[in-house]
Amino acid sequence: MGGSSGGGVSYRSGGESDVELEDYEVDDFRDGIVESRGNRFNPLTNFLGLDFAGGSGGKFTVINGIRDISRGSIVHPDNRWYKAWTMFILIWALYSSFFTPLEFGFFRGLPENLFILDIAGQIAFLVDIVLTFFVAYRDSRTYRMIYKRSSIALRYLKSTFIIDLLACMPWDIIYKAAGEKEEVRYLLLIRLYRVHRVILFFHKMEKDIRINYLFTRIVKLIFVELYCTHTAACIFYYLATTLPASQEGYTWIGSLKLGDYSYSKFREIDLWTRYTTSMYFAVVTMATVGYGDIHAVNMREMIFAMVYISFDMILGAYLIGNMTALIVKGSKTERFRDKMADIMRYMNRNKLGRNIRGQITGHLRLQYESSYTEAAVLQDIPVSIRAKIAQTLYLPYIEKVPLFRGCSSEFINQIVIRLHEEFFLPGEVIMEQGSVVDQLYFVCHGVLEEIGITKDGSEEIVAVLQPDHSFGEISILCNIPQPYTVRVAELCRILRLDKQSFMNILEIFFHDGRRILNNLLEGKESNVRIKQLESDITFHISKQEAELALKLNSAAFYGDLYQLKSLIRAGGDPNKTDYDGRSPLVCFYSFSVS
Repeated sequence: MGGSSGGGVSYRSGGESDVELEDYEVDDFRDGIVESRGNRFNPLTNFLGLDFAGGSGGKFTVINGIRDISRGSIVHPDNRWYKAWTMFILIWALYSSFFTPLEFGFFRGLPENLFILDIAGQIAFLVDIVLTFFVAYRDSRTYRMIYKRSSIALRYLKSTFIIDLLACMPWDIIYKAAGEKEEVRYLLLIRLYRVHRVILFFHKMEKDIRINYLFTRIVKLIFVELYCTHTAACIFYYLATTLPASQEGYTWIGSLKLGDYSYSKFREIDLWTRYTTSMYFAVVTMATVGYGDIHAVNMREMIFAMVYISFDMILGAYLIGNMTALIVKGSKTERFRDKMADIMRYMNRNKLGRNIRGQITGHLRLQYESSYTEAAVLQDIPVSIRAKIAQTLYLPYIEKVPLFRGCSSEFINQIVIRLHEEFFLPGEVIMEQGSVVDQLYFVCHGVLEEIGITKDGSEEIVAVLQPDHSFGEISILCNIPQPYTVRVAELCRILRLDKQSFMNILEIFFHDGRRILNNLLEGKESNVRIKQLESDITFHISKQEAELALKLNSAAFYGDLYQLKSLIRAGGDPNKTDYDGRSPLVCFYSFSVS
C-alpha cells in the first residue's frame, strides 16, 4: 500500500517521534504514505498527533499542534503538550483521590500549608476544565475525530462538566463560612470522582506493550486495595470524631488500649499515629482476620463494619480472580498484547518500514478498541437473522448511494445482505491506481480522496468521497484497471461488497444492471477526469446489450418462454438483433416451425 502527500496542505516547524502504542489512533495520514512519488510531509505532524479533517479540496493549516479552523483553535488529544498536561493533571488527580478522604476524616479546617496546596490543585483542575472545551474527541459510534466547537462543548456539558466544576469549589472555605456545618463537608466527597482519571491511566498502561503486563496488573491491584483500605480507615476515624466529646470513650479508638498505651484522648495524639491505627483497623477488617484488639463499639461503627466486610468479600473475590487470570492468562487485553507482540516480531524480522508499521499497529488497535469484527459475534446466528440485521444496519446507507438510484428494492436487499463492514485509518490506501479491483466500497462515515498520478509522478486530487459515495464500481463494471488511487483522509467506516457476489446479483437483475450503468454515466459527467472514461462505460453498455440480445435469441430459439419473459421484463428488446442479424422473433419462429 502506498500513496503520496496530497496537495493543499501547509505545515510549520519540524520534529520526529515514534508511533505511540497507548491508543489505536493513527491520525497522521501523511506518515502512512511516504512510499509514493509525491512530496513528503513534515514529520512534526506525526509527532504532534495531528488529524486531517478533509473539507472541500482537503486544505487546512496546522501550527504548533493546534488545528486552525474558522471558529477557534482545537487541540488534538495526541498533541504532545496536551499529553504532558494530562500527566500533570494525573498527578494532581492521584493526590486529590487520596487526600480527599484524609481531609474528610481527619481535618476540620485545613492548616495553612495544606490549604495553599489544595487551592493550587483546584486552580489546576479549573484550567483543565477550560482546556477540555478546546480538545477534539473521537466519536464513539463513527470513530471519527470531532473538531466542531459546539459538539465538543455540548458533549462535555452533558457528561462530567458539573461534577468537575463542583469538585473545584473551595469547600474548606465554604465550610468555615457556613458556620462549620457538618452537612457542607459531605460535598467534599465529590472530588472522589477524580479517581476515574487514574483508572483510565491504568487501562492505557495495560494496552501498552512496552510495559510488562504482569507488572501493570499487579500495580493496579495494589492501588485498588490500598485505596479502598485508605478510604475505609478515614471513615472509621470520621465515625469516632462525629460523636460528642462526652461519648468519645464509646468509640473504637477512644476505648482502645494497647498494652500500657491508652487512646482515651486520641485527638491529642499526632496525626501519623491516628492514621496508622485507623489503617491497621481497616486492613485487618478487610482481611477478615479480626484479631479482636480493635473492634466496633457503638451501633454506627457496627453497621459500617458490616457494610465494609460485605464489600470486602466482593473486593477479595475481584483481587483473587484477577490474580488467577494473570496466572492462567486469556483476557481480551492480554490476547491483544500477545498478538501485537507477534506482529512486532514479524515486522522487525522482515525490517518493514516505519509507515507500514504505523498502519499495521494502528489497525490492530482500532480493531481492539472498536470490536468491529461482527462476523465472530454473529457466526452462531442463522443466516436469515443475519440478513435482517444487515438490512437494519446498512439499508439506509445503500438506498442513498447514487449508483443504485432507481434500482428495485429486491436488488438492493440482495446487495445489503452481502455487505461486510470495515474501518480504515487515516493514511491507508484502499485502492492503487492501475490495480485490479475485486471489491466495491460504500462510504458510511469519514472522508476519502480520489487521487490521480500523472506521468511526471505528481498527484492530482480528483474528488473527495464522503458518506453515501461509492468507489471501485468503474473498474468492476467496465473491466478496466483502477483509474485512480483512493486514500483515507479521515477515519472511515466503509461497507465492502466483493466483485463475484456483485456480478452474481447482476446476472439475475438485468434491468438493475442497466440502470446502474446509466447512473454511472450520468454521475460522472461533472468530473473532468472521470469523463474521459465515458467511452469505456458506453462500450460496456453496448456489450451488455449485445449479450442480452444473445440471451434473448438463445431463449427464443430453444423455446424457453419463462426465460424469455424474464429477459424482456429485465429490459431486453425483442426486436434487437445480434451480431448475425437475428432477432428473438426470428429465432422463435424457427423454433415453432421445427
